[in-house]
Amino acid sequence: MEITAGLILAIMVLAAVSSIQFYKGRKLNLQLMQHYLRSIEDVVKPEDKEYVWLGGYIGFRAYYKVSRDNIRKFEYTLTLLPRQSILYFPVSLLTSRHDKLYIVVRPFNQIKREAHLIQKGYYRIKPRIENEELLQREIIEIDGKKYEALYEKRRDIERLRYLVESLSKPHNVKHVSLTPDTNVFYVLMKPEPDTIEGDISKIVRFVNEKLRESPFSS
Repeated sequence: MEITAGLILAIMVLAAVSSIQFYKGRKLNLQLMQHYLRSIEDVVKPEDKEYVWLGGYIGFRAYYKVSRDNIRKFEYTLTLLPRQSILYFPVSLLTSRHDKLYIVVRPFNQIKREAHLIQKGYYRIKPRIENEELLQREIIEIDGKKYEALYEKRRDIERLRYLVESLSKPHNVKHVSLTPDTNVFYVLMKPEPDTIEGDISKIVRFVNEKLRESPFSS
């Protein structure tokens, strides 16, 4: 293969642009991590905390011991798009699509029944749900998006719907569920810097107030 001056120039330009993008993207992801960490921690106010770095600049896991109101533990995983990579970033927009926040809340009260709201078409491979064949199912619409509802009792779905509709951008919620086997309340959502604090406040309030009410626990 003949190496021309044009090819060398193109390689040099790509290297320069990649270098600039690396530093800009790394800075932005670090700022986002710091912002989300501070915002969530300010709302949850944990008694004890532990963070696990996921490597590079893609995010972290947080484990909070709360032991207050109805929240025993509050855990979350933040994964960010690889903004530091000019080559992989466009691919990630097709595969990962957006930044993701996985929230796991372990309440004090016992969750009695299974319930899921899953945004239609979001998962390429549907998550495994225990005893799925025993659950009732229907399609409901929230904020212009269709969700598959799986449940034992319809009133549980109405409560989950109430939470989703109360958030700043309901369509950012991709999956919300109640799992009695692990006693976990779970939310998968696309986080946004301007609304994260308000959304986390509503999720915490939901667990402390709505989740401990008798329709969920009996």
